[in-house]
Amino acid sequence: MSADDAVKVRYTAGSVSPLGPDRHPMSQPEPLLPPDVKRIACSIEISDYTAEGVDEAIRSRYWPCVDELVKKGADSITLAGFPIASQLGRARLLELLAETRRKTGVMADAHSEASLDAMRHLGMRRIAVASRWSEELNAKLIDYLTAAGMEVLTVTSVGQWAQQAFSMSIEEGVKLAFQLGREAMRKAPDADGLLLPGGAWRSLAAVPILEEDFGKPVVTNPIAQVWRLISQGIAPPVQGWGRLLATP
Repeated sequence: MSADDAVKVRYTAGSVSPLGPDRHPMSQPEPLLPPDVKRIACSIEISDYTAEGVDEAIRSRYWPCVDELVKKGADSITLAGFPIASQLGRARLLELLAETRRKTGVMADAHSEASLDAMRHLGMRRIAVASRWSEELNAKLIDYLTAAGMEVLTVTSVGQWAQQAFSMSIEEGVKLAFQLGREAMRKAPDADGLLLPGGAWRSLAAVPILEEDFGKPVVTNPIAQVWRLISQGIAPPVQGWGRLLATP
């Protein structure tokens, strides 16, 4: 029995993810949560981040994933992926979360909504967005953020859809996070802060360095999901990875 197996789980955080580890293998994540907070996931195996791809994945596989996570003891269920939320639109996304809460009785959240609350927590309203997605997907992202009261001053693009996003190596992703983060902040130096949406590029390493470079807070949706647990007293603050994780 490993040390992790011996730890009594206090909270189980479930995620509905775009892809599973067989199609998108990831290295071990940074230990941002204590060992008694367990993460579990179920994938909707999305074909692409197009409107059609998102609709098909949500319609066919979201609820089976929710059921699986509940059976595994999830105390909360989070829909991962800013592109998914952006294509759904904020009104539809909020309806989906409300329905999930009604059906399961557990907390339902989304990366996108956790990111919005995280940005508000840090005093961010006028934001720069370092995006690697296509212009079409960026337009949906801007609509989502604007509907939530954010003002997007600039947004970058390198034309990615799901295939390009999930084929990046960790090194390529981190390099791109630095590149686009700096590009966005140089284009909008008066922004309250920077949003780095997306989880596939493993942008955590860029957060404290970009904050030091520009003197502004940086939010990514993966750390916003962790911050949600910190803000609820489920996990302790984490030092060394930027302002958000250090401020419950």
